[in-house]
Amino acid sequence: MDLLILISCLILLIWLTMRGANLIIVAPFCALILALFSGINIWTVEESGFTHTYMAGFTSFFGSWFLVFLFGSIFGKLMEDCGAAEKISHYIMTKVGKDRAPLAVVLACAVLTYGGVSAFVVAFTAYPIALSLFREANLPRRFIPACLAFGSGTFTMTTAGSPEIQNWIPIKFLHTSPWAAWEVSIPVAIFMAITGYIWLKYMVNKALENGEVFIARANDPHPEVKHLPSLFSSLIPMVAIVLVSFLGHETLHQNALVLSLIAGCILTYLLNINYFVKLNDALSDGAYSSLIAIGNTCAVVGFGALARTTPGFDMAMTAVLSIPGGGLVSAAIAITFIAGITGSASGGQSIALPELAPHYLSSGVDASELHRIVAISSGALDTLPHNGYVVTTVRAICGETHQSAYLPIAALTLVVPFFSAILALILFALF
Repeated sequence: MDLLILISCLILLIWLTMRGANLIIVAPFCALILALFSGINIWTVEESGFTHTYMAGFTSFFGSWFLVFLFGSIFGKLMEDCGAAEKISHYIMTKVGKDRAPLAVVLACAVLTYGGVSAFVVAFTAYPIALSLFREANLPRRFIPACLAFGSGTFTMTTAGSPEIQNWIPIKFLHTSPWAAWEVSIPVAIFMAITGYIWLKYMVNKALENGEVFIARANDPHPEVKHLPSLFSSLIPMVAIVLVSFLGHETLHQNALVLSLIAGCILTYLLNINYFVKLNDALSDGAYSSLIAIGNTCAVVGFGALARTTPGFDMAMTAVLSIPGGGLVSAAIAITFIAGITGSASGGQSIALPELAPHYLSSGVDASELHRIVAISSGALDTLPHNGYVVTTVRAICGETHQSAYLPIAALTLVVPFFSAILALILFALF
């Protein structure tokens, strides 16, 4: 019954999100229902009470990662305002061609994400260009959210060297490197990218066969023609982010990521100073976007933090930790399960690793292998409908509904990463 209560509240959260409810409202609402039926005191202000438990999860994630969200978002907006992001995207699209519009969008998002632009901001930046490409190719626009999510939230998010936080959270608990287990990470990322794109292409072609076409809307953005910076000055800040984070991670740890993003912001400004259109607006929009992104994530992390204190969660974790097959298998299942509950890869890691990391390390699991399995498997069930990125991208950015756009997202960001995690386990077992 305890486990059934937990699952039922999670389903309620997903259902309300699918119906278009605001995530920052429904996440604490569903957490309150979970507390009531799980015997958690909702009246006390002590640590065991509902308010303290939910807000501890909310504020803990906010306090740990706000600066990364902030400077990552500002970096993305600066790249957008000066035209650097558009320059990179246009370069990729001219090489790929409009006939392969989905591939062009995925590659553009992948380059921006691996270059340090927050996955949330990539969607804001790439959407107008993706819309223009889909319009020219007459492709169904409901696949744009899937292209954005696949390019920025799968193989670039969890692979070795990525500056995204999903690849950095394990460092704090495992004392590893962002390049941990890169030998396995690279083939898994290639598998994820190729398999996902083949499936994306199949879904788009199937929709075209069924008569779906691009349908314009009155409020569609139309990118203005403007003078863009050089490809060199557009790419240098992104290269700097990867280099600074790599060189500083051993001594500065999480601060290396913050400093690398600040360096990226400064270089973007200095190298492209003559191309900025509305610099103050870019800074303000970046700060505002970071609050939306981290607010949605914190809301579901709070739900996950409360869920962790329920008897149903204890039952599930006891079962997971007793699974045969080695520590990596158990860790993959545990992280996948917790990321699914929180609707967040980063949130699931933040909740799970403080308790699970010592358990697995003490049992002899290699820290680098554990790091990579945690990163990859956290992306297997994180993009359920109540995921903050999914809600923001589908509704706020693309103007779609879950009913029209979520199924392709689920195929590319749930199913493909799930099998990629299995592939990683197989490779670690073999080598």
